[in-house]
Amino acid sequence: MKIVVLDGHMLNPGELSWEPLSKLGDLAVYDKTDFNNKAILERIGDATAVYTNKTPLDREVIEKSPNLKFIGLLATGYNIVDIDAAKENGIAVCNVPSYGSQAVGQFAIGLLLEICHHIGHHANEVKNGRWEADQKFCFWDFPLIELAGKTLGIIGFGRIGINTGKIAKAMGMKIIAVDNYETDEGKSIAEYVAMDTLLAKSDVISLHCPLFKETEGIICKENINKMKDGVIIINNSRGSLIVEEDLADALNSGKVYAAGLDVVCEEPVRANNPLLYAKNCIITPHISWAPIESRQRLLDIAVDNLQKFQNGNIVNCVNGIEK
Repeated sequence: MKIVVLDGHMLNPGELSWEPLSKLGDLAVYDKTDFNNKAILERIGDATAVYTNKTPLDREVIEKSPNLKFIGLLATGYNIVDIDAAKENGIAVCNVPSYGSQAVGQFAIGLLLEICHHIGHHANEVKNGRWEADQKFCFWDFPLIELAGKTLGIIGFGRIGINTGKIAKAMGMKIIAVDNYETDEGKSIAEYVAMDTLLAKSDVISLHCPLFKETEGIICKENINKMKDGVIIINNSRGSLIVEEDLADALNSGKVYAAGLDVVCEEPVRANNPLLYAKNCIITPHISWAPIESRQRLLDIAVDNLQKFQNGNIVNCVNGIEK
């Protein structure tokens, strides 16, 4: 079996080993592949299995790769693959769920804590000599916010949302959540509510839902108007959950106090993104998922997906292919 990894550098810039995957076939790993079909097809060639993180595989690529039988996502999201075309051509598309639930939840709370305390700013001011020069017991340049007793509304209460809720609850926050599926574990952490209730009652709103047609642009002017004045918004799920111009306007007007974002609609971020210039907006470069522990777990599951496929047992398949 010939195996191709189209964009391995994102997952593994060097500290992980591809050896377990190489044991499953003739492996070619490319750090990056240009996002055009000619380049993608040249890299895939006559491969039976291909892995991608962000390199798109559309209908044309799928239909012009006659040997292809397995597409492995080096991620949880699979919107970059035309899963319908893959199914029509008998190709299994398998993702990697749950590898980063702890890390992403931890990062969401990290963004929130930075907004509440501006730790980076104050640490830099101390190193710049300001504390010594002021001769004061202490100083702060922004309002400092205590989270205990405040309400965190989580949109999308799956594994990541639940882990985020657990951490926030341990800090004394009240948790409310919106999700299409209510679970006993979820009920032990949060009160499930309607969307309008969550928008109206939350002091902080954290997004942990997938990007589907019904969730695209869920943070928009209409829904922001339903929120409390001074709400905080956290998003380390998908950038397109937010209408960026609407959020920027709300930040600049003060309707939204602050936003902590690890994702934007177009990545890498472009210089004309209005959120780069909005008040009280933290943007980090899509790194919630990237602790080495999470990436090793992702690689292990991705290898296991292909190994099980070879043995006739398809797992984590997102397009309904059964062997």
